[in-house]
Amino acid sequence: MRSKLIYIIFAVGVLMAAILLAIILAENVPNSGGVAHPDLPGLQIGGDGAARMENIGTLGLAFHFLLLVQIVLLSVLGISERYRSIELLACMGGSLALMLLVAWQMYSGHQQFLETGETDYFLGFPTATAWATYGTWLAAIPHVVIYTWGFRKYIYTPEDQQKYEALLKEKSKRSEQ
Repeated sequence: MRSKLIYIIFAVGVLMAAILLAIILAENVPNSGGVAHPDLPGLQIGGDGAARMENIGTLGLAFHFLLLVQIVLLSVLGISERYRSIELLACMGGSLALMLLVAWQMYSGHQQFLETGETDYFLGFPTATAWATYGTWLAAIPHVVIYTWGFRKYIYTPEDQQKYEALLKEKSKRSEQ
């Protein structure tokens, strides 16, 4: 499975590079980096949000999705092949699905605002910003929990610990000789 996983990780990396190249080559939008604020010196204000998103919005979303996929793939790569069970892969897939949902909510909430000019608020932030502020780290918690609770099952099992301790004993015997 490792060789297949490496090729998948490589393919995702190539796709991410292609998307970045497409973003770099996309038509530039006037004032896309912002313009000086008329009243507050040193502050920048954004230009037309819809115009900035027109050429690169979906590319940015695709990159975001691929980045989340890559995070999960690299996490799985860090687990020995013998411990990559269906249960683990299902948990990682569920974690990925939650992260992708949050990314989609951020993007679609912002797009909705650009189309209508109106937004709802959640805990003091516009909806898309609230998804970014609260959802991004909340969606990562299952991934952290899988690693933490599954550490002794998937990363460093009691069997691995016994083998390690046996190696240490063997090394210390060699050192004494």
